[in-house]
Amino acid sequence: MKILNFGSLNIDNVYKVDKFLLPGETKSSHAFSKNCGGKGLNQSIAAAKAGNEVVHAAMLGNDGQILVDALKDNGVDTSMIKLVNASSGHAIIQVDENGQNCILLYGGTNQMLTEEYIDSVLDSFGNEGLVLLQNETNLVGYIMDKAYEKGLQIALNAAPMNEKVLSYPLEKLTWLVVNEVEGKQIAGCEKDEDILDVLKKRYPKCKILLTLGSNGACCFDGEKTYSIGCYKVDVVDTTAAGDTFMGYFLYGVLNGEGIAESLRLATTASAICIGKNGAANSVPFKADVDRIIKDKIFGELTVTVK
Repeated sequence: MKILNFGSLNIDNVYKVDKFLLPGETKSSHAFSKNCGGKGLNQSIAAAKAGNEVVHAAMLGNDGQILVDALKDNGVDTSMIKLVNASSGHAIIQVDENGQNCILLYGGTNQMLTEEYIDSVLDSFGNEGLVLLQNETNLVGYIMDKAYEKGLQIALNAAPMNEKVLSYPLEKLTWLVVNEVEGKQIAGCEKDEDILDVLKKRYPKCKILLTLGSNGACCFDGEKTYSIGCYKVDVVDTTAAGDTFMGYFLYGVLNGEGIAESLRLATTASAICIGKNGAANSVPFKADVDRIIKDKIFGELTVTVK
């Protein structure tokens, strides 16, 4: 099944620091690199590396050829991307000595989607497949409405979380994907363990994937709840770990792997990702993921079902 990703494209400016900057503080970074990023780009590349057929749709500025090249190099169809005379989105990323990140985004062309462009892309894509969305572009709710009208499956990664997400027609989603922070904000609850129960009742036709960082992930597929832990691996850089999880999980559920195996694939892929520096370039290939699972290089994870 094909994936159409209306996804953000960012140029990532990454600074290595010992600790994140405090208000009023000035310090020197240990290192600097410029990478291709954006949740949209990362998820397109992750989904393609996993084995999905991926079409990326976006507005792109005149400084963004590096982003198109990165998508093409990883097997993503870029024919739907529209070039405009403006600045592309970019991010300023601090990565601390523990591998955690702190990200400041500038939307740029990611916020320049138009209804006419969206309609044109959806007409070209057809009536079969899945539309993938994140909250780094404009008109997300409009895309959801139009994709739903066409009978397409829809997956939303509600990140970065803000009040706009609560205005989207989430009841039209096939998959809602959140971490514990996003989940609590959407559900309006205070405890991680309450998130799934609230969201299941509020959106009864929606399947839910809840990622919990070092505590693993949970998934409700409309009937059962699946839970998986995570591997204990050294953390170098967590950038794109969640996007890698998303791309590999979608591969599993769209290609008949089942929820348990999809969670195992996604967890293993993200464990590989956090052991490398960078964003899209840290996403592993499926052959490497399969090998690590087969040889139990990181150990073995059990999926519980209830």
